[in-house]
Amino acid sequence: MLRHSAIAHAAYHDLLRLLKDEAASGLRGTPTAQSRNGRVYWYDSYRVGTAVKKTYIGEDSPELRQRLERARALKAEAKERRAARNRLVRLLRAEGFLSTDQGSGSLLNAMAQAGTFRLGGTVVGTQAFRLYEGELGVRLGFDDSAQTDDLDIASFERLSLALDDRADPPLGAVLADFRFDPVPALDNLQAWRWSQSKSGTLVEFLTPAFGQEGLRPLAALEVRAQALHYLNYLIAEPITAAVLYRSGVLVQIPRPERFAIHKLIVSTRRHGADALKAEKDRRQARFLIGVLAEDRPDDLWEAYEDARGRGPRWGARLDQALERMPELRAQLEALEG
Repeated sequence: MLRHSAIAHAAYHDLLRLLKDEAASGLRGTPTAQSRNGRVYWYDSYRVGTAVKKTYIGEDSPELRQRLERARALKAEAKERRAARNRLVRLLRAEGFLSTDQGSGSLLNAMAQAGTFRLGGTVVGTQAFRLYEGELGVRLGFDDSAQTDDLDIASFERLSLALDDRADPPLGAVLADFRFDPVPALDNLQAWRWSQSKSGTLVEFLTPAFGQEGLRPLAALEVRAQALHYLNYLIAEPITAAVLYRSGVLVQIPRPERFAIHKLIVSTRRHGADALKAEKDRRQARFLIGVLAEDRPDDLWEAYEDARGRGPRWGARLDQALERMPELRAQLEALEG
């Protein structure tokens, strides 16, 4: 396992901190808290004429409250913060972090500006896997397990509705600006998959299935999403990550331990033409489990036990995957106790 230097790992987390500061510095009015279903959410409340508008900021946490208290000072530091972010991105590229191509970076930046990740969108799939390089401080290398042009965004349907806020502009308009077309070519509000003809890049929207799989609306993003089983486990309690594009882009990704265990599960759902994707799932799971067993064994064991505790179907999927990967079964079982 190759690791980035301690300086590079610290620089990544400095960039992440500055991006969070930037997100908190854009308040237009007064931060206000609202409670829904036992959770507390913060909004930026401001007047436009005689109307009061609300923009969702994020779920309550001590870290967010501290940033909101410093919002005025953070706004005054914007110029210095941007210069520092540019310097950190250059440093990380020089240290050998995987770079983000212009197409993916500009699309993620436009989605972030529209509020995709602020409103609960989480990057999943290989684009998320690439971002664990900074979170874990390890080099991913250049094999195809970290290569993709496609982008998958997942969000909870109920959260998307409960936030009472919308992406601006709607994601259909963002994708149209990048010459993505809905697949099939239906009304934008009904599409869950979008394709860019010149590159073949796909953007897909996903949501957890609580019951039958099928299409569900993501109200905050104003798109449809394909509902999938096991996805609720993956995107619970996501973390933030920094994309190395321009002066950095703040996105959400799954926790690495959940990503690894989820990859084992979904590898067993791919058949026939998807055999290559299943092998990619296993390679990503193997890499992350190797890192986490050494660096974060308690987090990994908790995620593994959580998945097994969700019912016999979950356990059967994991057993099926681990039959092909006995070395991973040994690694995971060694974590017990």
